[in-house]
Amino acid sequence: MRCRILIVTAVAAEADSVAGGLTAPARRGGELPVPGGLVLRRHGDADVLVGGVGPAAVAAATGAALTRAALAGEPYGLVVSAGIAGGFPGRAPLGSLVVADAIVAADLGADTPDGYLPVEELGFGRSVHRVPAALTGPVAAALAAAGLPHTTGGVLTVSTVTGTAARADALAVRHPGAAAEAMEGFGVAEAAAAHGAAVLELRAVSNAVGPRDRAAWRVGDALAVLRRAAGALETTLCALEARPCS
Repeated sequence: MRCRILIVTAVAAEADSVAGGLTAPARRGGELPVPGGLVLRRHGDADVLVGGVGPAAVAAATGAALTRAALAGEPYGLVVSAGIAGGFPGRAPLGSLVVADAIVAADLGADTPDGYLPVEELGFGRSVHRVPAALTGPVAAALAAAGLPHTTGGVLTVSTVTGTAARADALAVRHPGAAAEAMEGFGVAEAAAAHGAAVLELRAVSNAVGPRDRAAWRVGDALAVLRRAAGALETTLCALEARPCS
């Protein structure tokens, strides 16, 4: 059975950038309702979903889309969390892209007198989805071929975005491989894992992780880079999803 691609964003502006970069025409019907008042934008083998902000909302939305597709006999084999993000200084500059090799729930755990403990060390749950090089490698290569600046590293999922230097430093120490911070990737990954689908996360950097300075944000530039990345990766993602479903 052929598998298809689900690309999940948090907000409509991100979905517009992704859909605008895809060359495949919109499929007949164009948009498809999903339980919860959600809508899939259908482009060739890729469907683009606005899943909401934060890990809980996007996990519910992604799960609903995956379940609808499975019941229709059209399962997704690859799920991509895509959007803009904050980049850690020295790892991911503004206007660059981050390909996640680890999708991390950065604050899913417990504070203790001896420091932070992730849920794994508490004896239950998980806080990290590792993305294999078989997925990240071709994506990074396609971005390089398109001349798009990028790095491969961890993308942290948080429920509260970082707004101080102290928290940025603490996250960098706790997660030394982190390149970016966003709010949805882990929720998307959890839903994908529940359905046995492979998962990727791609982020375009709009601001630096650290003190909140909206005047320094480059959201428009990041959305433009995200659009270019969608076009550059369209063929690569189709090749990835053509492999057996994970």
